Amino acid sequence: MSDLEKYNAPALDKGLDIIETLAEAGESLTQGEIAKRLNRSVSEIFRMLVVLRRRGLIALDESSDRYYLTTRLFELAHRIPIVKRLTVAAAPVMQRLAVQSNQSNHLAVRSADSIVIVGQVDNPGNNVLSVRMGARIEIWRTSSGRVILAHSDPEQREKAIAAIPHPDEVPAKQLRTELDQIATQGYEQLHSLVVKGIENISAPILGFDGFAAAALTIPYMERLQGGVPIEDCLDMLLDAAESISVQLGGPARGPDLGRT
Repeated sequence: MSDLEKYNAPALDKGLDIIETLAEAGESLTQGEIAKRLNRSVSEIFRMLVVLRRRGLIALDESSDRYYLTTRLFELAHRIPIVKRLTVAAAPVMQRLAVQSNQSNHLAVRSADSIVIVGQVDNPGNNVLSVRMGARIEIWRTSSGRVILAHSDPEQREKAIAAIPHPDEVPAKQLRTELDQIATQGYEQLHSLVVKGIENISAPILGFDGFAAAALTIPYMERLQGGVPIEDCLDMLLDAAESISVQLGGPARGPDLGRT
């Protein structure tokens, strides 16, 4: 018997089984459905579900009593050098974008009611504006978050509008209109909601299902000398986002969509 077989932690095994079951299902599951797939009783997994929720690894949609995985494991994975496919695909593209535009850029994914920065590249100049890797920011306070929601599955977008209060109490009707405009345009260009004097331009990274897996954003800082016009930076950003999307199996952008 090997050392790996000598030691058992049944509770840990149970928790990992639940996580793997939700990941393999590709959809949310009720407590009963999880128990059935694991060939366990509902009472056996109840406490583990509570613990996993408390640790932020899974979440419960209380309207349907269905559990789903959060992006917590994704966040943890990005604390080590081995990164997920998204970041691997994006890294060289983001590097080229930073050099061509002379602007920093960052990659964000949604995590519940926030976005998390999972990639960040500084521009090569002396003046740099960047967002810290791993930073969590309110979803409505970022162009990245708005772009991700605008290009999300309609059902998920509606759930977000209903469940995530807007900090400025913007009505749901207005939010839907703004998100529809972003989706139609294919990107967002907006004064930063966090830093004065910065113009954010943000485009979606689309997955194989055609919905946003992430958002690529340039926090555009106007330069008095040697700057690249924001219109040119937008075209560069759209090309970069399309390149990453295609690598992930997502669709290519139409010839006119999102072009100035």
